[in-house]
Amino acid sequence: MSHHTNRGDSSSGNTEKCGRGTCTRTGGFGWGSSLLVATLMCTLIVSAAAWADESTEQLAKDAQNPVAKMISIPFQNNINFNAGSQSRTQNILNIQPVIPISLGPDWNLITRTIVPVISQPVPDPFGSRINGIGTTQFTAFLSPNAKSGLIWGVGPIFQLPTATNDKLGSKNFGMGPSVVVLNIEGHWVYGALVNNVFSIGGSDPTYSVGLLQPFVNYNLPDGMYLTSSPIITADWKAAGADVWTVPLGGGVGKLWRLGSKGLPVNTQIQAFGNVVHPQNGATWQLRLQVQLLLPKSLF
Repeated sequence: MSHHTNRGDSSSGNTEKCGRGTCTRTGGFGWGSSLLVATLMCTLIVSAAAWADESTEQLAKDAQNPVAKMISIPFQNNINFNAGSQSRTQNILNIQPVIPISLGPDWNLITRTIVPVISQPVPDPFGSRINGIGTTQFTAFLSPNAKSGLIWGVGPIFQLPTATNDKLGSKNFGMGPSVVVLNIEGHWVYGALVNNVFSIGGSDPTYSVGLLQPFVNYNLPDGMYLTSSPIITADWKAAGADVWTVPLGGGVGKLWRLGSKGLPVNTQIQAFGNVVHPQNGATWQLRLQVQLLLPKSLF
C-alpha cells in the first residue's frame, strides 16, 4: 500500500506532494516570481537595444570567439551514443556562462565556468540511469582587447569536486594551464583551445586529463556559418588504447535576432564520429547548442 500526503505552504502558495518516497513542489507564482520575470524582460529589452548597431555577421564572429568581450550563456547538449559496456546513450548538458572582466583599455580577464548536468546508464542492462551534476571547471583567460587578427588568451583552469555521484566525477580538486589562440580574418574564425588538468590531493585515484579543441568557422550571409569544433581528450592515466578520444565531424550554425535588431541567439548542430575511443567509449556524438549573447555594458 502506498502512502500519499499533501502538505500545504500558505506563505508561498506552493504545495509539496509526497508519495512513494518522493516529493515534488507545485504551484506558487507569487511576487518573487513576478519580479524575476519582470527583471528578465527588462534585461532582454536593454540587451537588444545594446546590440542594435552590431551587424548579424559580426555578432556571429563574436560568438565564435572564446575570449570575446561580451557575456554569453551557452547551453551545449552532447548526446553520446553506444557508450559503456552495454552500448547505451549518455547525455551531458554543459551550462557554460562566459563573463568578461575589464582590466583597463587594453586587457580583459575572460572567465568561463562549465557545469555539466549528466544522465548516463549504469553497467547493468536492466538497471536505471545515474542523473546528477558532474565536476565543475572554471577557467580565467588573460587576453588583449581585440576583435580581429591574431587573438590569444592564457590562464589557469580549476576543476572542482562538485559531482553528486561517485560515477559522475572525481572527488579530487584539480588545476592546470589553459591556452587559446585564434585568428579572425575575412569570413574565417579559426584556432585552438588547449588545457591539461592535474588532480591535487583528495581520496580518489589521481588523474591527468588533457584537452585539445581545434575550431574552424566559415561565415556566410545572414548569420549562417559552417563549423567544426571536435573535442580531443587524452586520459594520461589510462592504459594503452584507452588514452585517446578523437572525434571527426562538424555541422552548421546560425545567429538569430529576436526581432529585426533584437536579442542575438546563436544556435548550432554538429555530429562527430569517434575514430579513436576507449574500449567502452561512445562511438559517435550529436551536439546541440543554444547561446544567449549579452553585452558587457549591460552590467
